[in-house]
Amino acid sequence: MKMPKKITKKLILQIIWVIYALASIMFWLPKVDNLFSQDYSAIINHVSLNDAWDITIGNDVYHDVSLDTFKFDAVSKGTKITLNRTLPDDWNISEGTLRLHIRQAALTVLIDDKPIYQYGYDRMMENKTVGSGYLFVNFPEEYQGAEITIQLTPSENKAFTSFDPIRIYEWQNAYRILLTENRLPMFLGCFLFIFGLMTCLITIFALTSSRKYIRVLCISIFSICTGLWTLCYYNVISIFSMPLYSISLLEYLSLYLAPLPLLVYLWYDVARLGKKCFKVCYRILSTIHVAATIIMIGLHATDTVHFPTTLKYMQMLLVCSLSYFIFIEIMNLKSSRTSDRLFLVGMLLVAACISYDLISYSFNRYLGRTILTIRGVTSLGLVIFIFLLISSFYFEMTQKIMQEAERNFLIKSAYTDELTQIHNRRYCMEYMNKMKDSENLDYTVICFDLNNLKTVNDTYGHAMGDILIKSAAEVISKTFEPYGLVARMGGDEFIAIIETSDQKEINRLQELFRTNIEQKNKEVTDLNMSIAYGYASCNPKEYNVEKIYQIADNHMYETKKQMKQNNNIT
Repeated sequence: MKMPKKITKKLILQIIWVIYALASIMFWLPKVDNLFSQDYSAIINHVSLNDAWDITIGNDVYHDVSLDTFKFDAVSKGTKITLNRTLPDDWNISEGTLRLHIRQAALTVLIDDKPIYQYGYDRMMENKTVGSGYLFVNFPEEYQGAEITIQLTPSENKAFTSFDPIRIYEWQNAYRILLTENRLPMFLGCFLFIFGLMTCLITIFALTSSRKYIRVLCISIFSICTGLWTLCYYNVISIFSMPLYSISLLEYLSLYLAPLPLLVYLWYDVARLGKKCFKVCYRILSTIHVAATIIMIGLHATDTVHFPTTLKYMQMLLVCSLSYFIFIEIMNLKSSRTSDRLFLVGMLLVAACISYDLISYSFNRYLGRTILTIRGVTSLGLVIFIFLLISSFYFEMTQKIMQEAERNFLIKSAYTDELTQIHNRRYCMEYMNKMKDSENLDYTVICFDLNNLKTVNDTYGHAMGDILIKSAAEVISKTFEPYGLVARMGGDEFIAIIETSDQKEINRLQELFRTNIEQKNKEVTDLNMSIAYGYASCNPKEYNVEKIYQIADNHMYETKKQMKQNNNIT
């Protein structure tokens, strides 16, 4: 079976639009990225301090250690860790800063056994979290050749199993380098947060008119959480000089809350499958997830058990939820329409990206190994999904617009006279039925009858008769349509219902009507149009529109009878 031409053209235009959008993104994204990274090679100058360390972890001592390869078992809370080495005798950095990355640990930096920087001990004494992220320590040239000692005290159990690179950067470039190294997560995180926030605000107002926007609200909240988590996890938000514990709190809260809008979103797909067992599993999983989230937030707020400790349990819940989510979406792929499949494929992509980041995070934290090096995959997947979502909405909106246009055309055809393009008898009768229920008692019904139509049809043909009918419709519409309804009742009969019963106004319109007839006869050669009419207005004694219409029709026939006697018309 051949595809209709209209559908083929529409499909081709949609494919072209998608290809153009993808090509535009692929063309401009590297150029935007180059704006941030073009000077990276010029500012990357740094002193690496990753080797020649003597490390003490509890009672274990290690000599001449390279931080790039050194791994150890996850340590317990309060374990004393010391790193010691001699600084280089010279470096080409005048105003230096030591960049350290800590993970849930209090920190002391000493130069020749003199403390120059401390962080986190006051919070540890109060049993609060100290957070994770980058710290920048002022590091002038006078420290060259001195002994540096870094003391770490984990504030949580099994907080880390390796050390991040330790480097000295120029102070003026330290934050710029951080943003350049994490530019992809920065782009994606900012986009997701801003997009989600704007969509959320718009959707909240849209929900007052329809509940169908609840799924869009879920996506926008998930986008906010994912964007915020990305900015925190990759330390981009640290440029705002927020304390590390505040950044970590935002990171964990956004991670813990992100699955909840997805669970709400998932209900529609579960319900669409129509199987009771899926609904029961959904309710059990949702109840457990919501309860666990509330409990974990409560434990952290009371400093009973902190987020870093409960994270592994949340990850287990995430794995269960993702597994169920992927299963439900795959089941829906079998029975979905083409427009829905693009949407479902996007959701599967998001689920796969979340799984990727969970695996990467777990290996890095608990095993001290980096097996997956691409950063910000969840954010990238969500951006791709939003693009697919916009494309899906575009296709769906295009289809709805075409359906609405077709529907409007059919409605117009049902209520429009084909020859004159004014309202027909059906529309007029429905309009009069509505008038019965209204309280408007100020209107006038005018009935018209086109004279000599049969004579014109018999003498000059129906083509000339059609011109006469259309000319009459134009004159009646021009005169009375600005004040109410004009319709063709059939054949040579017309009607106008105007919203006034003022006799002066009616007299003025009658005079205008006669003038318009004369003008039309001058415009069209040999037209000789003549129209008989009669009217009746609503009054306190008679306000039934059907009776008033009948009175106006009777007046019109009386006028027509007189015109026949005087002018020999038919």
